[in-house]
Amino acid sequence: MFGFGVPELLIIGSIVMLIFGVGRLPEIGSSVGKAISNFRKAADGKDQVELNPKKEC
Repeated sequence: MFGFGVPELLIIGSIVMLIFGVGRLPEIGSSVGKAISNFRKAADGKDQVELNPKKEC
């Protein structure tokens, strides 16, 4: 996992908790999850807009 072990992840987690506070962590986690989801959708091309929409009869 990018060369990170448990001690490094604990240090990074504690720094994040000091900067943002415990109350905002769920909000940040949800935002990161949505960003990753949107990035995957865009990379797969599921979020493309049709340039020539079909005409309704």
